[in-house]
Amino acid sequence: MKKNILVIPGDGIGQEVTQWGKAALAQIAKNYGHEFTFDEALMGHAAIEVTGNPLPEETLEKARKSDAILFGAIGHAMYDNDPSLKVRPEQGLLKIRKELGLYANLRPILLFDELLEASSIKAHILKGTDILFFRELTGDVYFGEKKRSEDRNTASDLMIYHRYEVERIAHKAFQAAQQRSKRLCSVDKANVLESSRLWRETVQEIAKQYPDVETEHMFIDNAAMQLIKNPKKFDVVLTANLFGDILTDEASQIAGSMGMLASASVGDGVGFYEPIHGSAHDIAGKNLANPLASILSAALMLEISFGLPEEAKALVSAVDQALKDGYRTGDIADQNTEASKILGTQEMGQLVLKYLAQ
Repeated sequence: MKKNILVIPGDGIGQEVTQWGKAALAQIAKNYGHEFTFDEALMGHAAIEVTGNPLPEETLEKARKSDAILFGAIGHAMYDNDPSLKVRPEQGLLKIRKELGLYANLRPILLFDELLEASSIKAHILKGTDILFFRELTGDVYFGEKKRSEDRNTASDLMIYHRYEVERIAHKAFQAAQQRSKRLCSVDKANVLESSRLWRETVQEIAKQYPDVETEHMFIDNAAMQLIKNPKKFDVVLTANLFGDILTDEASQIAGSMGMLASASVGDGVGFYEPIHGSAHDIAGKNLANPLASILSAALMLEISFGLPEEAKALVSAVDQALKDGYRTGDIADQNTEASKILGTQEMGQLVLKYLAQ
């Protein structure tokens, strides 16, 4: 198989972790006789510094011509500290999602038994958890009209959804549920928000086309509580952009660290794969970042965009073996971890490649 992969390291630790996602893909190609070619492009703060644009046209053109994209992270503290800045790194991420039609964000909460103690939640509550989130990406307050009054004392963000946006991601979520345990939970706030009433109404209509899937509707506040109280009750979770952003970050604590969670943003064309953690500038360049989420994002790419489940499983198994043998990065280490087995970014990446090569 021949595939062209665009690597966009982005900002902060994105520069460090994507090199290991890329290296893992290259090792897979070597192991299985595939031909993966790699290109690289700028986005986010790194792009603003060079071009003044968070998503240069050159990056967008490369993205359109690629078979899949491996992304790192986006953001910088200077923008967090100055909300008045008009050009911001996040604009690049929102635009590329829109331009490539990436309307569905898939975030599997993959729980490795070896990390049960790394979470702040009790192990017996977590064990056996396996959740796949479908977060809608092109609507909601992120893209609705934004206003500030002339006196700057009043602000509003329009939460907007179109029926077709809900329909297309609902179909993907129901189809995934059919391949899993045939259970889907749609999360909204239909008791308060008109956009959520449209969401629920649309999901109810789509559900009729999937009679083999048990469909549940849950308000966002209850879902946030149940996710911590009893995460095993969920299988496929379908939700809107804002609610999905919050719930999936909350769910990262089930896996022990945001450094362990991969994601895929897909539509009807090129797929976009990234760890869910941020740019973490406070640890950038210190060899402290966890590269496993980037490697697991590469596994999602193999399975979803390239249709290579065996290769994807090999990557996940290599990560699992590293954890089984007691190796940890600092964010997932606990009091029982031997000091000699707490690894930096480079060392953990090299270890996974070693297992993969075997």
